Amino acid sequence: MTRTLIQGGTVVSSTGASLQDVLIDGETVTALLAPGRLEVTAETVIDATGKYVIPGGIDGHTHMEMPFGGTQASDTFETGTRAAAWGGTTTIVDFVVQAHGQRVQDQVATWHEKASGNCAIDYGFHQIIGDVDSESLKAMDELIGEGITSFKLFMAYPGVFLSSDGQIVQTMQAAAQNGGLIMMHAENGSAIDVLVQQALERGDTAPYFHGVTRPWQTEQEATHRAVMLADLTGAPLYVVHVSAKQALSRIVEARDTGQNVFAETCPQYLYLSLEEQLGAPGFDGAKWVCSTPLRSREEGHQDELWKFIRTGDVTAVSTDHCPFCMKEQKELGVGNFSKIPNGIGSVEHRMDLLYQGVHDGRISLERWVEVCCTAPARMFGLYGKKGVLAPGADADVVVYDPLGHTSIGMGEGRSHHMNMDYSAWEGFEIDGHVDIVLSRGTVIKDESGYIGRRGHGQFVRRGLSQNLI
Repeated sequence: MTRTLIQGGTVVSSTGASLQDVLIDGETVTALLAPGRLEVTAETVIDATGKYVIPGGIDGHTHMEMPFGGTQASDTFETGTRAAAWGGTTTIVDFVVQAHGQRVQDQVATWHEKASGNCAIDYGFHQIIGDVDSESLKAMDELIGEGITSFKLFMAYPGVFLSSDGQIVQTMQAAAQNGGLIMMHAENGSAIDVLVQQALERGDTAPYFHGVTRPWQTEQEATHRAVMLADLTGAPLYVVHVSAKQALSRIVEARDTGQNVFAETCPQYLYLSLEEQLGAPGFDGAKWVCSTPLRSREEGHQDELWKFIRTGDVTAVSTDHCPFCMKEQKELGVGNFSKIPNGIGSVEHRMDLLYQGVHDGRISLERWVEVCCTAPARMFGLYGKKGVLAPGADADVVVYDPLGHTSIGMGEGRSHHMNMDYSAWEGFEIDGHVDIVLSRGTVIKDESGYIGRRGHGQFVRRGLSQNLI
């Protein structure tokens, strides 16, 4: 086996930071060493002097090649995982999609076929249960044995994914028995559909009205309902892409009573807004149409979400990476915002965008590693192998330069490798830089750029959540 030594760097974990060298044998971390205390020979030596050495990032919420609204996400597993590698993410957990009329097992086989042999980094799957019936509920038990241990439900998108409260109760009861984790898209879809129809009848068709017709009340109400149904059934609940401060406050209340409820947010809800992005002139706002929607900066949602990350009430920051090009995809909604495919591309930029929060004094170094690496590993049954630099862990490592600089966007010298014809983060400047990325001991990105390969990434069978109270 090839031995690699990363020396001179500051190893940052979720609990602290110290000068340590990292020794890797083959695909596995074998030791963390005090600098200069032991003579070590290695075929490869990486100088990390003046830099941070952290576990590879885990993006627990991506949608590669996801069908949506008559099209599909523009990133394939090949292009999306390559972009993730550029940005210091070494594991993704993508969503297998079951819509009405489809068999869960058939969809799992389809997603394995899409991903196998194509990924640059390791990957796992969640399962969307879009058609709750006896067969789907039985399939949940089978999938847990196959390392797919989390199940997503929707309170939005009537006729496509929406589950009734009764179906949610049934699925939560199954999870309470088999140990699975329920993930919830919490928006009141029926109320939203009424607001959308009323807006279109008024002639309010611009992208801005996507946000207006999905107000924070519809997110808070659905979040409250999900929390109460989880309490009723005893199921653990992970609420995805929380964007409204009121919804997050309801999650905090539940956590304070000891309930197994967890919140995820995404970079777009920390930096972007209803007024500035969705309200851009003409049709440009379509670039930032996603659900849940961007929230008003005037109402203070962004600052509150940063606060909740700082206090630990946001468990993880993922991307909900679901990219669509403007041409021939987002343009499907010209003249009718409800037809715009919902999604933003961010898988490449999450680690940088959250590090900017460290630089700006919003969160600590340790919280950066916690929400981007360690907590997602624990949340999704990966901890010990992923999300930590410790003997026996997979050698997924990022060498991050706090004195470096990253310019995000499409132009020359800027960082953008996702399969999109625009960047939702055009013009963002980051006070930090991903220098080197290792996936299971193999350098897949260095100062020269991406040097990984398609097919290096392996499917990861996940255990049950390790983050429950």
